[in-house]
Amino acid sequence: LKLQFLYFIETQVVEMIQNVAKKVETQLKGDSSGHDWWHIDRVRKNAALIQKQEGGNAEIIELAALVHDIGDHKFLKEGETQDSVLRGFLAEFDLPQHVLEQVLAIVSQVSFKGAKTATPCSTIEAKVVQDADRLDAIGAIGVGRTFAFGGAMGRLMHCPDDSPNDYDEPEEYLQNKSTTINHFYEKLLLLKDRMQTETGIAIAEKRTTFMKRFLDQFLNEWNGEC
Repeated sequence: LKLQFLYFIETQVVEMIQNVAKKVETQLKGDSSGHDWWHIDRVRKNAALIQKQEGGNAEIIELAALVHDIGDHKFLKEGETQDSVLRGFLAEFDLPQHVLEQVLAIVSQVSFKGAKTATPCSTIEAKVVQDADRLDAIGAIGVGRTFAFGGAMGRLMHCPDDSPNDYDEPEEYLQNKSTTINHFYEKLLLLKDRMQTETGIAIAEKRTTFMKRFLDQFLNEWNGEC
């Protein structure tokens, strides 16, 4: 009887996660800024890979990975907060309060806020999700997403006269309109040293090496040197 009860609970959890995934896919379908459903799916896969090595509650990690871009600051309307948007998004799923609060706490710790702003994680679950999201910002996928986001936001691809900025405050970074190439220096190349898990560090090193090669080639071509 106990095994039957546990199986029933596990089945409910799996079904709930599947339903959350369907709603996320519906909401983000068609996004062209690099924050589409496929980004979410890759982050979920990254998180599962890291969790197998580092531990943490797999269900909480998957839920947080699925909803980490719902109510993202880049797309909020005036007066909205990510917390309020995400609570509204998840309301129909009747999550236990402690699960909801864990997911919200993880999501609040995911975003990069500038070179001079630390983004510590309070739990292993938050570390896993933060690393999983940041891995999708670097490497070959990261290069593609960076140019997609720059195009969607109407940003210049590159301007030699526009130097990268460290940004002293989070708000400065969040409101910046820097070029796409500058974004590599202002964020992406910094992520390797900010990974929270050993698994994340190992993957980030390989992806960062790829980005450096890409930038060398890009700048050589820009300057007519190859």
